[in-house]
Amino acid sequence: MLLDEGHEVVGIDNLNDYYDPRLKDYRLTNLAGRENFRFAEGDIEDGRFLDGIFAEHKFDAVINLAARAGVRASIEEPHVYFSTNVEGTLNLLERIQRHGVGRFVVASSSSLYAGQAAPFREDANVTRPISPYAASKLAAEALAHTWHHLEGIDAVVLRYFTVYGPAGRPDMSPFRFIEWIRRGEPITLYGDGTQTRDFTYIDDIARGTVSALGVEGYEIINLGGGNEPCSINAMIARFEEELGRKAVIDRRPFHGADMKDTSADVTKARELLGWEAQVAPEEGFRRTVRWHLENVDVVGEMGL
Repeated sequence: MLLDEGHEVVGIDNLNDYYDPRLKDYRLTNLAGRENFRFAEGDIEDGRFLDGIFAEHKFDAVINLAARAGVRASIEEPHVYFSTNVEGTLNLLERIQRHGVGRFVVASSSSLYAGQAAPFREDANVTRPISPYAASKLAAEALAHTWHHLEGIDAVVLRYFTVYGPAGRPDMSPFRFIEWIRRGEPITLYGDGTQTRDFTYIDDIARGTVSALGVEGYEIINLGGGNEPCSINAMIARFEEELGRKAVIDRRPFHGADMKDTSADVTKARELLGWEAQVAPEEGFRRTVRWHLENVDVVGEMGL
C-alpha cells in the first residue's frame, strides 16, 4: 500500500526459519521489480546492521513489524522472544532518536488482554500477561512510550487481533486448518472449538497501519475485526464448505497460555484513524482458501 502511494520503502527481514522460508520468498517475489522498494536482509537485533541502514537512508517513519510471534513457542524459547521483540525494538528506537526520525509505529497484540472483559478497550489494565510473548509485547509498548516521553517521538502502538489472509503465517490456525483439510489430514484442535477470535483480514490491518503514520503523540489503538467474534468451529465449517470436504479433527486439551475469546473495541480506531474493518470473516476466509488452491506449489510441500 505504501509503494502504491508512491513512497520509498526499505524492508528488513532476517529470513529466519521459524517457519518455512519459502513463504517469505513468495512474498518477496511479489515485491520484486518495484522501483521504490529495497530489501535488506538483516536483523534488528544487530545494532551495526541498523547503523548502516540508517546511515544510508533518510527515513520519515519506521514501522516495526519485526517480531517473534506465537504464544506457545514463546514458552519454549522465551529468551529469543525478548531478544527480538524487546531488544530489537530498543535498537530501532535508539537509531530513530539519533537520526531525527519523528514517527514510530509498532505492532503489538491482543494477547495482552488475557483476563479482561470483552470487548477489549485500550485503557484496560494489561500488566499481567500470561505468556512470554505477551510480556515481550508489553515491554515494547513501554519502550515506545519512554522514547515518546524523552525524545518527543510520535509513537503509535497497534494491538492487532488475529491477523489472517493469503500467504499468512503457517503456524496459525487458518493456514494450518486449510492445508490439513485440503490434504485430507487430521486437524489438531486445542479445546472444543467454541473459543472465539476477532479475526482481522490482512488488507484491513495494512490500511490501519498506514493510517497510524498520521497520528501524533503516543497512542495505543486496537485494530480488530470489530465483527461478532467468530468461533473456531465456525471457521472450520467455512473452510469445509470452500474446500468441499469434511475435516477430520484430532481434539486436544485447551492450552493454558491461549485466550478463550478475543473481541476488539475499535472506537478509538474510528475516531483517530477513520478506520474500521471492511472484510468480514466469511469473505476473508473465502479469499484465503482461494489463495491456497491457487498456490499449491508454494504451500503443498510445507511441513505443518
